[in-house]
Amino acid sequence: MSRKAKSQWDFGELFPPEQTRRVLSVSELTGQVKRMLEQQVGTVWVSGEISNFRLQGSSGHIYFTLKDAGAQLACVLFRQAPVAHRGLMGDGQKVLLQGEVTVYAARGQYQLLVRAVELQGVGALQLKFEQLKQKLAAQGWFDAERKRAVPRYPRRLGLVTSPSGAAMQDVLRVIQRRDPGLAIILAPCRVQGVEAPREIAAAIGLLNEWSAAMAKPGKASKVSGARSSRAVARGAGLDLILVTRGGGSLEDLWAFNEEVVARAIYDSSLPVISAVGHEIDFTIADFVADVRAATPSAAAEIITEGVFASRELVFGAIGTMTFHLRRHCAVAREDWKAVTRRFARAHPERWLGGQAQRLDDLRAALARRAQQGTREQLAAWRSMAGRLRRMRPDRVLAQHRERLRSLGQRLVEQGRARWRTQRDRLHATAARVHLLGPEQVLARGYSITWDAQTGDVVRDAQQVKPGQSLRTRLHSGEIRSTAV
Repeated sequence: MSRKAKSQWDFGELFPPEQTRRVLSVSELTGQVKRMLEQQVGTVWVSGEISNFRLQGSSGHIYFTLKDAGAQLACVLFRQAPVAHRGLMGDGQKVLLQGEVTVYAARGQYQLLVRAVELQGVGALQLKFEQLKQKLAAQGWFDAERKRAVPRYPRRLGLVTSPSGAAMQDVLRVIQRRDPGLAIILAPCRVQGVEAPREIAAAIGLLNEWSAAMAKPGKASKVSGARSSRAVARGAGLDLILVTRGGGSLEDLWAFNEEVVARAIYDSSLPVISAVGHEIDFTIADFVADVRAATPSAAAEIITEGVFASRELVFGAIGTMTFHLRRHCAVAREDWKAVTRRFARAHPERWLGGQAQRLDDLRAALARRAQQGTREQLAAWRSMAGRLRRMRPDRVLAQHRERLRSLGQRLVEQGRARWRTQRDRLHATAARVHLLGPEQVLARGYSITWDAQTGDVVRDAQQVKPGQSLRTRLHSGEIRSTAV
């Protein structure tokens, strides 16, 4: 205690000023931290990789984590924020963000309110890819109407690829196996690097020029740079061009996403097949080309499909022809047998025998019908004779006479019974009337009193007045009286 108590109720100063503490609530402390971050840090630029990307379906807000090798930062991008490239954001995307550092009080977590997004690395390439894709699509470069069909039986193929790449070996291996007679004109070029787009476009143009020059009979080609896998006769141009390379990252395949390559494919007078990367890889060249193949091997199979299928058809033609010939002979043999059987059935002797047999059948049927008709008529006559015997007039009159006598007796008996019943009922009614008559009541000691003048029966003493003349009838006799 800092001082002594003056009374039993004065305890002195329990907590001196130097010992008091300031206690903050969680909300107050979080508010101070939030204000400190917003004032001292404010708006910043932060780079990192996106993870835990989540688009809230109901609100449209985007929540994600920005991380690097040593730390992570919670970020939120509200739906109303005017941010470009929103649709290209996703897990693994490297980005440069501008935003305000603040605290989300409900979880006590500091976060970045994103105001601007710049894609980096693959994201920037993806953005460039989408922009060029939309531009060329608007110009109609991807329209299905301008796509040309691949020749079913190509004789000469222009190949644009790297001579040292695996794609060329895959294409040559498939063609050697499926269509060894296909002539290949190689226009070598780089398929990766800064100079690759220009070289790919130049190779496509070179093959078009070479094909046009070779298609003119009697004119020597002045085009250099294209090499043939075998001798090519003059007056024979290319049938199509294959642009290909093996798989790789987006950066490795980027040469085929340049506009200069897309324009060279679009301007090509020959059909172009694009086979770049693997099945999951899509490039601008794939969209502009007349046909897109998933892999270089698949492109070679598409090119040789007609010849390969025809070769199988030719190899099986002998067996097919033999089968159809044997089947045709078997059908013709069966037809000959059928014609022979029809001629045998149509012989006149056979027809006459059938007619004679039918005549015999009709004669036997007619005899059976006559016998059956005779039996039916005889049975009907016998039935009619029996009914006539049963219906003799004397017997019918006797029956009616007997019935009339029986009905007369019944009528007399019923009349007598009815008369006796009515008589008994009359006697019973008379007895009941006699029992209910006034004489029987008077005989039991009762009397009836009338008003002597009016003749009305007196039923209540209140009806009688003094001096009124009354008549009283008894069982025997009558009394006249005057009321007093």
